[in-house]
Amino acid sequence: MTTVSSTPPALSLTREQVLRALRLVEREGRRLPPSTVYELLYRGRRYPPRAVAELAYRLAQSDPQARWPHPAGQPTNALLEALDFTIAAKRPVLTAGSSHDQGQAAEQQAEDLYTGPATPIKNGASAVAEPTLAYAAPAPAYTRPEALAELFISENELDAALAGLRRRKALLLQGPPGTGKTYLARRLAWLLLGARDEQRIELVQFHPSYGYEDFMLGFRPGAKGQFGLVPGILPLLCQRAAADPERPYFLLIDELNRGNVARIFGELLLLLEPDKRGLAHGLRLPYAPPEAPRFFVPANLYVIGTLNLADRSLAPLDYALRRRFAFVAMQPQFGEALRRIVEKAAIPKTLIDLLTERMAALNQVIATDPELGPDFAVGHSYFCTPPRQPAEASEWLRLIFEQEIGPLLADYWREQPDKAATQLRKLLHDWPLPA
Repeated sequence: MTTVSSTPPALSLTREQVLRALRLVEREGRRLPPSTVYELLYRGRRYPPRAVAELAYRLAQSDPQARWPHPAGQPTNALLEALDFTIAAKRPVLTAGSSHDQGQAAEQQAEDLYTGPATPIKNGASAVAEPTLAYAAPAPAYTRPEALAELFISENELDAALAGLRRRKALLLQGPPGTGKTYLARRLAWLLLGARDEQRIELVQFHPSYGYEDFMLGFRPGAKGQFGLVPGILPLLCQRAAADPERPYFLLIDELNRGNVARIFGELLLLLEPDKRGLAHGLRLPYAPPEAPRFFVPANLYVIGTLNLADRSLAPLDYALRRRFAFVAMQPQFGEALRRIVEKAAIPKTLIDLLTERMAALNQVIATDPELGPDFAVGHSYFCTPPRQPAEASEWLRLIFEQEIGPLLADYWREQPDKAATQLRKLLHDWPLPA
């Protein structure tokens, strides 16, 4: 468990203590004092960082009156980020009231969503002027050798993926489940950023209930029951990117084909084109006030999505959407890259050989099945976290076969349960194995 080492032992927190505080807030519906500039993001919810840290500190100290000794802003944010929590600037909320004054205020706020206070940038255009933030934690550098050491792709494949991303500014990583698509997407962003800079990356996961109003702009109920315009993730990210045109920003879309992509994307379907970026190609959004300036996607915004090819419940992408993206195919990798990972954990060679041979044989059966095919092959991600103790390796592998791969095969061959059971027996043949 990670512990913040920069504070005295009496003041340190663990990630589990902070998670305990977040669970308590959700379970009891606690109202925390609102933050002014920053929010802690966790599982799609937003919390005031210092209030969460203080609650976690009180729980850790078993003292309901204990005071968190650090001020809001950089000191508290740095501690929470060291525990792998994401801290971001607060999202503006556009609240529309019923009175004339409230309506005018809502219209003005809606205008600010697209332009904000005008700030000149190159070519005489204007961009959103974000408040100057007092806190900017330096992001650790991320280099090409680091990427090649931890990714399951060759140097040529990495170059090709980066070239497609730079050329189209929109890239889709497609492949069977467990091939590390989301893992690669984040590292491609880090490579173009030159650092593990989460402040310039937004991650969203599409699902059947996700809509245009969540992604772009729509009306939502406020705290007092009234409806107001609330910006989605894309306009807010475009704001930040337009205000910082010299640096790239990234939108990562996980499980892109699980949502109704054409409906969610709306205007983005056109504005994704590399030659349709910038203020000159802006469009009016349906819910925006008539006086609001047009919405545009800045040239320094990149989109990386992931596609799971094995989900039979999903409709294929239409051609209009496909031509906006460069595509990179990903395959299961049970070769040297996986061997390096498990060998570092001192897994016995006989067990590594068994793992790679049996998974290769299983994927061959899946690939040649007329009702499945290569898109349903099982990926290597299931095996990327080997146990710390070599003596536990045999049981670790058996449980993955039994609890993760087995149910997947049962779903693949739902109409042929005997075939699924046969393939699982082949994976578990001659168990238990020596550690």
